[in-house]
Amino acid sequence: MNDASTKNQKLVSWVKEVAELCTPADIHWCDGSQEEYDSMAQRLVDAGTFVRLNPDLRPNSYLARSDTGDVARVEDRTFICTTNEDDVGPTNNWTEPEGMRKKLKGLFTGSMKGRTMFVIPFSMGPVGSETAKIGVEITDSPYVVCNMRIMTRIGSEVLEALGEDDFLPCLHSIGAPLEPGQEDVFWPCDAENKYIVHYPEEPSIWSYGSGYGGNALLGKKCFALRIASTMARNEGWMAEHMLILGLTSPEKKKTYIGGAFPSACGKTNLAMIQPTIPGWEATCVGDDIAWMRQKADGKLYAINPEAGFFGVAPGTSEHSNGNAMTALAKNSIFTNTALKPNGDIWWEEMTEETPPELEDWHADKWTPASEGKASNPNARYTAPASQCPVMDPEWENPEGVPMSAFIFGGRRSNVVPLVFEAKNWLQGVFLGSIMASETTAAAAGAVGKLRRDPFAMLPFCGYHMGDYIKHWVGMGEKLGDNAPRIFYVNWFRKDADGNWLWPGFGENSRVLKWICERIDGKADAQDTPIGLVPTLESLDLNGLDIPESDVSELIAVRAEDWLQEIPEIREFFSTVGNQLPSQVLAELDSLEASLKG
Repeated sequence: MNDASTKNQKLVSWVKEVAELCTPADIHWCDGSQEEYDSMAQRLVDAGTFVRLNPDLRPNSYLARSDTGDVARVEDRTFICTTNEDDVGPTNNWTEPEGMRKKLKGLFTGSMKGRTMFVIPFSMGPVGSETAKIGVEITDSPYVVCNMRIMTRIGSEVLEALGEDDFLPCLHSIGAPLEPGQEDVFWPCDAENKYIVHYPEEPSIWSYGSGYGGNALLGKKCFALRIASTMARNEGWMAEHMLILGLTSPEKKKTYIGGAFPSACGKTNLAMIQPTIPGWEATCVGDDIAWMRQKADGKLYAINPEAGFFGVAPGTSEHSNGNAMTALAKNSIFTNTALKPNGDIWWEEMTEETPPELEDWHADKWTPASEGKASNPNARYTAPASQCPVMDPEWENPEGVPMSAFIFGGRRSNVVPLVFEAKNWLQGVFLGSIMASETTAAAAGAVGKLRRDPFAMLPFCGYHMGDYIKHWVGMGEKLGDNAPRIFYVNWFRKDADGNWLWPGFGENSRVLKWICERIDGKADAQDTPIGLVPTLESLDLNGLDIPESDVSELIAVRAEDWLQEIPEIREFFSTVGNQLPSQVLAELDSLEASLKG
């Protein structure tokens, strides 16, 4: 589809405008076909960007190695431009719109010289869904085209659904123009000059200089969270950094749950959990993002706006997430993993034994005696969601699935119990607003330092965090008795000797069972100042070899520990500012008073 087969005049005009600005050698309108994908992949193989993996071991799959200066999202180069700085708030990088636009136009001028400009019409969510949104990404990166085909629905079908309606313009350039006769590099980018810029008032997205992940796949965090969260506030729905899973009891009662967790807390593993309790089944609707609307019956219905998984590879294994390993067995793209001599990929913790020899993510020879990791800590896989063996039968239902509960959580070695339930929606919003996780060795900064991340949205909320929390309060008022129940979990509590108290992974289904039974009025709980905690008898621990003393410690709530957190929570709230809703501050005051008895 190399001609504009659309009657959408805004789109035709915008493509022409971008072509005049960026001066590409040619223009390709993406149709989303397998033939087009294969052609793009071959182009990347020829350029040295892709290595074709062994087709007998990993059919139709590729390894990409990026520039060392372009390996992750760059939050410090991510900007939100609004007329009024107060709309953005202290947790985002604000820049005045016109000044940034002038800077970007300078960078984009001639930025696609010598390259093909690709026009990618894409749908976030099932095409035609009331909750779905259509965007068009213009890019000069065939790597982006291949990944967007896996991560979203792209091409002719989307253009047809768009018709003459509005769409979100998403402009991306790697920022590496080619002069006649100039030899290209395997990963072109402008590593020292990146800008990921959002204009929520238009709305539009401009991204320059990076070819990697969420910086370049503009349907991901840029559209699905930063821009969509603003749309959701304005239109009365929710765009959340949440997994969506379905749980079916032995009695065939199905419950859909959303879960928000900061990084390194096992979100993808939970989304694809394999329950260890006989008779219970789990299915995945999505592992990262949930868009939710209240429907005519008053309930909240969620869709997964994505069509694929863009997951962190290191740590993923048959033990931690066998369903993910099955999903990426074919038709997948791997970025910055290691390469085995047999032409397959490898990363840390993928297997119990480390291969004796590899090519690392720099394409250098690597052995277990080498310095550094074989794969980049942020190495990724891109895999079609349809290949996950536990995808929910309703995962592409345009109406979405009805939500019964939300789970919040973080990585906490102490203080926070294994699971507890908020007493009401407002207390649940308060718990979401104080979500925190201890940093791991993989994160910048001191290990074990507590970092607050409200609703796991701190890097992804497209407007003022105080107003975002206010939107949660308002959604509860709107949903009333149909509001999902709210729970908080912590798989990472340790004993006095630093040993894990809870086995995690598939055993987390025992906690999910208690949550489902609480919703159905079948499980007991004990009232505490922080919420409703399971009784020892209400958790199903049959077949699990865990001392009762450990279980007692897992569900213990100590007032003195929580009181020590109150000043730090107040300090964090002060950074959010005056727009934090008064109801949330009242919940904090109430908690403190209750803890003091």
